[in-house]
Amino acid sequence: MSKSAIETNFNFPKQKSFYKGKVRDVYNIDDKLLVMIVSDRISAYDHVLPIGIPYKGQVLNQIAAKFLNATSDIVPNWKMATPDPMVTIGHRCEPYPVEMIVRGYLTGSSWRSYKNGSRSICGVSIPDGMKEHQKFESPILTPTTKAEQGEHDEDISREEIISTGLVSEDEYIQLERYSLELFKRGTEIAAAKGLILVDTKYEFGKKDGEIYLIDEIHTPDSSRYFYTDGYEERQAKGENQKQLSKEFVREWLTVQGFQGLEGQIMPKMPEEFVKQVSDRYIELYEIIIGEKFVKEDSSNVSERVERNIRMFLERE
Repeated sequence: MSKSAIETNFNFPKQKSFYKGKVRDVYNIDDKLLVMIVSDRISAYDHVLPIGIPYKGQVLNQIAAKFLNATSDIVPNWKMATPDPMVTIGHRCEPYPVEMIVRGYLTGSSWRSYKNGSRSICGVSIPDGMKEHQKFESPILTPTTKAEQGEHDEDISREEIISTGLVSEDEYIQLERYSLELFKRGTEIAAAKGLILVDTKYEFGKKDGEIYLIDEIHTPDSSRYFYTDGYEERQAKGENQKQLSKEFVREWLTVQGFQGLEGQIMPKMPEEFVKQVSDRYIELYEIIIGEKFVKEDSSNVSERVERNIRMFLERE
């Protein structure tokens, strides 16, 4: 089994702060740049699992970089460079305190709410008589608050966001427009590869009065994909859809009796399952990007990552 990179502890010139997210380690350089290292950590049910997934960070970072490049005509984004397969460096923006969730299908948490009788998500009405994994007439926006570390994101309506002043009405309208256009582009790219972009999230920030797309986009950690082939047949039979996302990790944890609830003990993932997870991430990369995944040398990941970041920063 290849080594995984789950921790970083660097000290770069002009470093102002460090933030450790569930998956990403983010270094603030002089309040101007952000160095984002995508680790091999994996989270589910708002908990970080104790073992890393080899090549996961490389997969996520390279998918996000390609999609940021492919959507830069829709909205400016924070990315400046990817000096290492696991690293993106870009503009430091002031993030908006909401995440824009776009859903094209009734699945995941939206289906669970619907099955329990809810006919409204974040103020958006959902018609009666829908089935799990059914496509909405048009994609819907179901925003959430941007939670602090260790807390849960909370559903919030468009009206609440504007009335409480989390985001001004004019800016929120712009965020909505950008989100739906990005989802449309992502849907088109996925369709060309035989995939359905089911749902995803976008995060935005502001720099010098301009809105930027920030963080990752259209990765298996932030998005859910179905295979187009067989979708209608499985839907007609009421079968589960074949999907590429980290949902299968949640499903495995659920079978092991863990859903992040108080008192539950997180199971240890066997090496065989860890390899399956790694293979699934690589599979999604190769399908959605349409290229063979090239595994970067992981014999000393930390040293390689630090060296490549420092070389970039010295040129700036």
